[in-house]
Amino acid sequence: MTTVCAMPIRVVLADDSFIVREGVRELLQSVEEIGLVATCSDLDSLEAAIDREHPDVVLTDIRMPPTNTDEGIRVAEVLRSSAPSIGVVVLSQFADAEYAVALLDKGAAGRAYLLKERVSDLDQLVNAIREVARGGSVVDTRVIENLIAERSRNKRSHQRDLLQTRADGGASRSPPREGNSHLSGGGAGTRKAVTSSLRPLTGAGPRRSARGDVLRTE
Repeated sequence: MTTVCAMPIRVVLADDSFIVREGVRELLQSVEEIGLVATCSDLDSLEAAIDREHPDVVLTDIRMPPTNTDEGIRVAEVLRSSAPSIGVVVLSQFADAEYAVALLDKGAAGRAYLLKERVSDLDQLVNAIREVARGGSVVDTRVIENLIAERSRNKRSHQRDLLQTRADGGASRSPPREGNSHLSGGGAGTRKAVTSSLRPLTGAGPRRSARGDVLRTE
């Protein structure tokens, strides 16, 4: 009887920190189902590696040279149209909702957003890679909590504005639109769309990793 072995998930890793890059490389090389095919330190080398290696998953820092702003998010956006089958796991030290909104603005499928503090947990990292490789999504719970808290603040602000409008005798006027603050990648509509895409994560019966730090949806 012939045994058919599953092909490893081909991963390109990008991080401008040598220490982080080498640490993650050593972790991933200990996992049989992961095949690390390239490591990169900036946007140009990452784009070249993607064109050369055609990976299943890109594991990337959110900020890299040349601008150290949102290179990881931009790569994910480009791949959405140029190579939609490639999953992207974005690693970030920022739990702010705006970066997750920018990443998930046009859909959560094949995308993951993890805080860098999770990297030392190999199970969580491999789970995120595995999920995006098959079209799933993983979002750090701290990011979801921040997004929900921000929407709650916006709702309370809207209610206060509406009450003030009525107190000023403007009940007949249209109330202010929800979500006055701006996030990179979209405004109120973007926030609503992203939150809707995360409802399977925060609804009944979410699936958690062993440590319970991230949630995933399919």
